[in-house]
Amino acid sequence: MISTPSNAPALDRTIPPIIKDAVEFNLTLQPYQKRTLSNGAPLYYVNDGTEEVALVELVFNAGNCYETKNMTASATSHLLKNGTKNKSALEINEHFEYYGAHLNRSCRNEIASVTLHCLSKHLTVLLPVIKEILTESVFPERELDIFKQNSIQQLSVNLKKCDFVADRSIDQYLYGAQHPYGRVSTQADIQALTRKDVLDFYTDFYLNGSCQIFAAGKLPQDFEQILEVSLGDLRLHGQVPPVSYLTAPSTQKKSRVTNDASGVQGAIRIARPFPNRHHPDFKPAMVLNTLFGGFFGSRLMSNIREEKGYTYGIHSILENHLHESAWVISTEAGTDVCEATIAEVYKEMKILREELIDEEELLLVKNYMMGLTLGDLDGPFHVIARWKSLILNGLDDQFFYDYIQTVKTISAAQLQELSAKYLVPEDFFELVVI
Repeated sequence: MISTPSNAPALDRTIPPIIKDAVEFNLTLQPYQKRTLSNGAPLYYVNDGTEEVALVELVFNAGNCYETKNMTASATSHLLKNGTKNKSALEINEHFEYYGAHLNRSCRNEIASVTLHCLSKHLTVLLPVIKEILTESVFPERELDIFKQNSIQQLSVNLKKCDFVADRSIDQYLYGAQHPYGRVSTQADIQALTRKDVLDFYTDFYLNGSCQIFAAGKLPQDFEQILEVSLGDLRLHGQVPPVSYLTAPSTQKKSRVTNDASGVQGAIRIARPFPNRHHPDFKPAMVLNTLFGGFFGSRLMSNIREEKGYTYGIHSILENHLHESAWVISTEAGTDVCEATIAEVYKEMKILREELIDEEELLLVKNYMMGLTLGDLDGPFHVIARWKSLILNGLDDQFFYDYIQTVKTISAAQLQELSAKYLVPEDFFELVVI
């Protein structure tokens, strides 16, 4: 039983608590600490939290934009922990499982990551194995054969799915088939991969590559020393070769593709090129995108899902690429309503161009975006993820605070002006894959 102090004021339960809009919150981005290891690799970390857990992520400039042969970057990333000079793939996996840790690899357009989640006290026994993976991986022929077999099988399955084909195709329309963002892999590409291809890429972009390290959690007091001992002698600050981004968008704006003649559902992609985060329109466009199709209460959702019932969900995003970006609307709908769905998307664009947004709706969107940002700042893992995005994009915390200010202050008139500039149907590529 909880007792109330005798001197405490009586609580009047007839008066409701004050409700405060999220736009009134003053959000701050917790700063990181930075150190440069003796090999020149920068370390950014947030030492915070209540649980004895840690995240360490090594981000290499080793994405597919650096490969000269399709699939080399992703194959190298996938096979990193599939065998070293002294450990088999099974032994490596069992080592991390024994300590309740998880080691993940991922490969994107520009970067490839090796990410460790573990208990903080186990860093000293896990980081040396990561060092071994980064310096002594041997990429056994058998493991490469398994990877190729699984990749070909997965590709064969995916190519039967209209949404997968649509995602591949719209990127080619936007950027061109030879652009890193638009390049796609075929069964022949996978089959042509050799162990030498993977070893050469590993040597150039991991052994002698460029790396940034991000860490977070309740870290040991000697964390910096642990990182220095484990990774400080690696060659992680090599020169990154320049990448040529030759954009060659398709001359054909509208396409209809039959991937499965008996298909009952079509994948719709409507997309246009858009500037990256360094452009002054990017932050206000994030607000407009959210209102248009970026959350469950958006215009597109309310119309096409809730009112028309054409789809289970429709989404609009600003793509998260480092060099170039795109504004993409994506959904899947029945083949009999695909054209009607597209017409409704353009109808919503027209309304945003011609009519001012209601202040109540705009406040709802602002509160949603502020609440989402508040959630993204909850805990050290989220905070370092926010910093990683800024640092990799060549930005600082001013971008974060300018974004918050934009969300709080942007007006309906500014959004209408932005709509007139960017939500123009003639500027969009339009694709339906059945």
